[in-house]
Amino acid sequence: MTNRDRQIIVIARLKAKPLLAGQLLGALVFCAVAARQAIPVAADGAAAMLRAVLFGDLAASAAMLAALLVFWTCLQRWRQRDAWIFHDGVRLYRASGLSWPLEDIRDVVIERSSLGYASLRLVVDDDSETTRELVMLSLLEGRSEAVRGGVLFAAAGVGAVPSGVMVN
Repeated sequence: MTNRDRQIIVIARLKAKPLLAGQLLGALVFCAVAARQAIPVAADGAAAMLRAVLFGDLAASAAMLAALLVFWTCLQRWRQRDAWIFHDGVRLYRASGLSWPLEDIRDVVIERSSLGYASLRLVVDDDSETTRELVMLSLLEGRSEAVRGGVLFAAAGVGAVPSGVMVN
């Protein structure tokens, strides 16, 4: 892959199966909730069924919107799964949406969320106390140590991290 005049180096990819399972689950939940809303008024015609799905129970409408959000999120991540974390020698990118200058990267750490999910997070030197999530470990294809080493190696190449970084 090339980005104008710079070579793109892929550091991490995402597993396809959890993303496909998320899409399937989102679609099934949406269809089940929509059918549950539409079937009781099926005798009244298609217009009544559509009204029941769109303007029926508020909780069911919220569940359908949440299912669509899960489906859309998993679809977008599935489309970008082959190059989730990559760099071009100047910036580190997470998919196509977020990027950070390699010179600002200080460390890559593993943190657990309040729900217990572990994720690889980026420590950036920009005067904020928060870390940035790179990837959830359950979605990561390959070892987290390899991704951490790849990011730190790329950052060391521009002089951001002390040169004592080792990649296995």
